[in-house]
Amino acid sequence: MAPGSLSEKLELLWTFTASEGFEATPVIDRDTVYAASVDGTVYAIGLADGHERWKVAIDTSFIASPALYDDRVYVCDVDGRIHCLAAKSGKELWHFDAEAEIDSSANFYQGRVLVGSQDSTLYCLDAASGHVVWKYATEDQIRCQPTIAGQNALVAGCDGRLHIIDLAEGKRVGDVALDGPTGCTPAVRADFAYVGTEGGLFLAADWKQAKEVWRQELPQIASIRSSAAVSDAVVVFGARDKRVRGFHPATGKELWTFAARGRIDGSPVIVGDRVLFGSSDGRVYALDASSGAVRWEHEAGGSFIGSPAVAAGRLVLANDDGDVFCFGSRS
Repeated sequence: MAPGSLSEKLELLWTFTASEGFEATPVIDRDTVYAASVDGTVYAIGLADGHERWKVAIDTSFIASPALYDDRVYVCDVDGRIHCLAAKSGKELWHFDAEAEIDSSANFYQGRVLVGSQDSTLYCLDAASGHVVWKYATEDQIRCQPTIAGQNALVAGCDGRLHIIDLAEGKRVGDVALDGPTGCTPAVRADFAYVGTEGGLFLAADWKQAKEVWRQELPQIASIRSSAAVSDAVVVFGARDKRVRGFHPATGKELWTFAARGRIDGSPVIVGDRVLFGSSDGRVYALDASSGAVRWEHEAGGSFIGSPAVAAGRLVLANDDGDVFCFGSRS
């Protein structure tokens, strides 16, 4: 869910081209876009004009999105290192090494940084120093971003469990069986958490009671790598069968299905009464949230693996050709 609004008819305002492609979602913080590329470069780009403000080249590769907290950029690499950079300059303030690749973004809670790794561990670090506060071990890789729900973190693991973890001490509160591995980040609205799996299972769970509420089993070709977006009226996600689906959040009833021309691995974003996402077909789509009908689309080229970022009346996303696109209204 993105607060604010977007123009009904979006126009391409600028394009920024990097030397290599992007798999990660860009992030908007006030007047700056931050994007991390597969060649290990972190870029700060002006939201108004698309001009480069700074870049930092690191000997690694990024598929995890940057995350912003307290004027710092936290970005995690495929070598398992968490980099803390000054948002204004890109200067590295500290780093911390996990024991395996990190595929997803950091999250934050009361001055702490939460990061999951393929070493099967959720790390809780002090945001200012990078020192370990606690660690939580699972039975298999963690590829998702931890979701904050109340005083708990929700982590969907490759061990086929939705873990509910107390944020104060890093202790297990409960878990829910997912019947298969996943790298999707749980989406939370009120008492419900929503997550899909590699096996095409999409599940809603009451995270406070640690129990399944409903499930939908998609065709076997519909592996889900797209994290869900949820409002009061609809929960939406993409799948590798090239379809975006909208379900009723409380009952799991399918409300609509939209067929794109390519896979949808990034998360959709709900903005008002529209659902926005990019596809591997190189197109950016805006669908009506209640019907799934196309309201707008733009053929940009390349393939979109990450999700859109929406803020300040702008839609920003990046493709694997190395292009960052900004859409909005010139008026």
